[in-house]
Amino acid sequence: MDVYGFPAWLRVEHWINALFITLMVRSGIEILATHPKLYGRDDSRPGSEWARFTRKTMPKDKLYDTLDEEESYSPIISLPGHRNLGMGRHWHFFVAIGWVLAGVTYVALLFATGQWRRYIPTSWGILPQAWHDLLTYLSFRLPPHLPGEPFDALQKLAYALVIFVLAPVAILSGLAQSPAVDARFPWFLRLWGGRQRVRSLHFFVLLAFLAFTAVHLLMLAVWGWGRENSLMIFGHGDAPVGGLWVSLVIIAAIIGVNITVTVWSLRRPRMVQRVLGAVVMALRRALLRPATSHQHYPKAAVAAQHRVNGKPPDSDTYKIMAVHDFAPWRLTVGGLVENPVVLTLEDLRALNTRQSQCVLHHCIQGWSSVGEWTGLPLRDLLDLVRPLPEARYICFLTMQDTGRDEPSAPGEGHFYEIIDLELAHHPQTLLAYEMNGEPLPIEHGAPLRLRLENQLGFKMAKWIHDIEFLSDYRLVGDGMGGWREDNVHFDMEVGI
Repeated sequence: MDVYGFPAWLRVEHWINALFITLMVRSGIEILATHPKLYGRDDSRPGSEWARFTRKTMPKDKLYDTLDEEESYSPIISLPGHRNLGMGRHWHFFVAIGWVLAGVTYVALLFATGQWRRYIPTSWGILPQAWHDLLTYLSFRLPPHLPGEPFDALQKLAYALVIFVLAPVAILSGLAQSPAVDARFPWFLRLWGGRQRVRSLHFFVLLAFLAFTAVHLLMLAVWGWGRENSLMIFGHGDAPVGGLWVSLVIIAAIIGVNITVTVWSLRRPRMVQRVLGAVVMALRRALLRPATSHQHYPKAAVAAQHRVNGKPPDSDTYKIMAVHDFAPWRLTVGGLVENPVVLTLEDLRALNTRQSQCVLHHCIQGWSSVGEWTGLPLRDLLDLVRPLPEARYICFLTMQDTGRDEPSAPGEGHFYEIIDLELAHHPQTLLAYEMNGEPLPIEHGAPLRLRLENQLGFKMAKWIHDIEFLSDYRLVGDGMGGWREDNVHFDMEVGI
């Protein structure tokens, strides 16, 4: 019997982790595809990227938005592929929850059973030994295992780095990309050097996992695929033939799961959105919703150029209003309120409360930018119209045309977004009519847009003309909480 056997719980965790990693890497690539560029500065200025994974070039003679920069990657490498950011996010965060829970269990059992000694070096002497092992491998020979252990020094060091360094960095760098976390704890993001640097670091973590996996598979082949898999399947190395065939069956099952969830996501996206969203959004709401924004960036941090997301309305009515500095524009506020109102832009400016905030914008695609926004705190509008007790949600109707005619049908009419009353009371939830000390630009939502500093950018409706208080958001559109939630399967709760 081989003395290097692993306990049953460790063997099960090993294969579960292999499945989780494949799903997270593929869904992570899907997320990257929506803005396939990496930056070193938080302004994400076009042309300043240090890495790009696209051949697209953007026009210089007309307005384009960041949706035009999206790539469509193959389902072979991304989950589910074909420009499905909503599905990619659902899978990435759902699997991440399982991966973190499995990881916590794994580490707890490592220390509870004494298995940690196989993975954590207890002497600095392992460093010169690991260097010697590396030279041995490069000379096409195999170094000896450490006494009483299944690994050589280099392998032990690699496993320690993956388990106790790489995995925690993956989790923490993911959290550092959360608008809710960054808004509540701006110092946490500063520890990582900013939003775009931590996004780049998260990408390097992905590459590190891919590199480790490739080397790991190579080492299995070098040391003997059958024997090494026998250790990780049966707990001993005495059944190399069985280890070979069972490992191939397990790998085929992992591939099968990846194929199944990909096909399911492409064919039944609404079902995936509902099933995975029930878990993911409930956890986000419990952990991230209480995080109110405390951001106060210096004006010196304001980006010289703020990216455009979404094309302005193209109707003649909107163009006429824009020519007249939006004097004809009216904001209608109604629904389940005691005091419905119709306000002009001057009425909004004349209200007693005027608030400015210099904050970091987090786009769901991955780019970011610091801007100063000025307007009316949404909670003050609530005080003016006095929502009825049954009012629980607010729907923002916009002048942005989606290319259809009937706003009552899913995916048609004009863009709309929905939030709940809890978000409306957050101190930096704002109806903005100025940006960087000037009237709000047309491309950024003039005459009025929403700012939600603990949510991702797509929730911040632009070109608003109507606000309705509702009892149930499921009565609007396809009932998922907004135009993008209804049509491209984004999640309604987007604190990360």
